[in-house]
Amino acid sequence: MGVRFPNESPQYRQTRDRLLQREAALRREMEAVAAEIRALPPGGRIREDYEFDHIDAKGAPGKVRLSELFRPGTESLILYHYMFPRHRSDERRGPSSGPMAGLPIEDGPCPSCTALLDNWEGAVPHVEGFGVNIAAVAKAPIEQVAAFAVHRGWRNLKLLSAANNSFKRDYHGEDEDGQQVPILTVFHKGGDGIVRLSWASELLFMPSDEGQDPRHVGTVEPMWTLLDLTPGGRPNADEQIEDAYYPTKAPGRHTV
Repeated sequence: MGVRFPNESPQYRQTRDRLLQREAALRREMEAVAAEIRALPPGGRIREDYEFDHIDAKGAPGKVRLSELFRPGTESLILYHYMFPRHRSDERRGPSSGPMAGLPIEDGPCPSCTALLDNWEGAVPHVEGFGVNIAAVAKAPIEQVAAFAVHRGWRNLKLLSAANNSFKRDYHGEDEDGQQVPILTVFHKGGDGIVRLSWASELLFMPSDEGQDPRHVGTVEPMWTLLDLTPGGRPNADEQIEDAYYPTKAPGRHTV
């Protein structure tokens, strides 16, 4: 006998059991895809040991190379290409308070990327506990990025600036017009010290179905995954992006 809950109808149980079979199939497929990701052959060696701007442990601006982002004894590095500045076609309102309030909208951070990093902030210590390194790379000057991080309350997530290197362009985090692109990249450092690309969220560049965003990092976006479990589901692509960064006053709704 399967699981039953109080006062459920036979129609609910029958329909739910059918859906449960699809959920089990999805679980198997997700693990199969994850296994294929793990089994990918080595990717391309990094073109150079990119030097990023960052804020060091003493709070001073400094430089750090990509190879140095791997803590001793670790071999995996997740780098998210933060759209800061946002895409120039993004006309959503900018922050009304804080260090970015005085910037032109086009120079400020992407609301959707910001919501994602809000979600990740608390997960960083757990990810790092498994020997995986994680950071976000912006194009904006590191002073702006650091000031915004303080405003958001980010203490765990490492923030970098690629303002003075070609990393984002080389790894499709910036297009040929200089516009920022929110790709997720994963790098592996071998025993020989060579750093190679392991995986990237190339689904971003595949056509998406009508009403959907690319969902190239869909499995690592807790907010939308949680909403998918509710009767109302997630908003459509335009609404979810519009609401992602700012609180809403709509009854019964709250966003980060």
